[in-house]
Amino acid sequence: MAGNSYEERTHYLGKIWIWTAVIVFLLVPVSICIYYNAWPPFMSVLKGLLGVAPIYWTVGVIEVITFTPMLGTGGTYLAFVTGNLTNLKVPCAINAMEINDVKSGTEEGDIVSTIAVATSSIVTTLIIAVGVILLGTLTPILNSPTLKPAFDNILPALFGALGVVYISKNWKLAVTPMVFMAVLFIAVPSLSGSVGVLVPVGAIISIAVARLLYKKNMI
Repeated sequence: MAGNSYEERTHYLGKIWIWTAVIVFLLVPVSICIYYNAWPPFMSVLKGLLGVAPIYWTVGVIEVITFTPMLGTGGTYLAFVTGNLTNLKVPCAINAMEINDVKSGTEEGDIVSTIAVATSSIVTTLIIAVGVILLGTLTPILNSPTLKPAFDNILPALFGALGVVYISKNWKLAVTPMVFMAVLFIAVPSLSGSVGVLVPVGAIISIAVARLLYKKNMI
């Protein structure tokens, strides 16, 4: 049963919605198989899962460990149900907490993060709905060679804008992991597909550098 505190109630409701989402996701392919009476061979499904599932499990665990302290209780549950954490939900939550001058890990930060994630989810859903309705009209425009460079750089632009704010505030902490990751990706470009796995590596480097600078009274 849910407790009386905000976090206990949020955990209670969050677990209900997480498992409801899991069941709904699984019911879609199961319903299709039942309707058409077409079931894939078990070994084929198992071979497919063995190729991709371990990667998703690893990234999923890493994202929970990395993003939960940033998003708080409500924001975490809502973000993991709606998806797009790295390129949408986390930046929205961090920016909202920054604007409202609250910190992650506090009840105020948790509430602001939850509102930010919910708002971004609603806006995203509305934009997708409009995009689906106008798909035929928008496709030639979105596939235009003129707009292609802009779409290719959405994620760098998004995190670049956030990075300027946070790096300027804590440049001593940011410079080491930033240089390390830049050199790593330049030296091994193929690692660009493993960003989710490397996020905690950058976090560990940041923590180690922060501890070292703190012990030397440099921060």
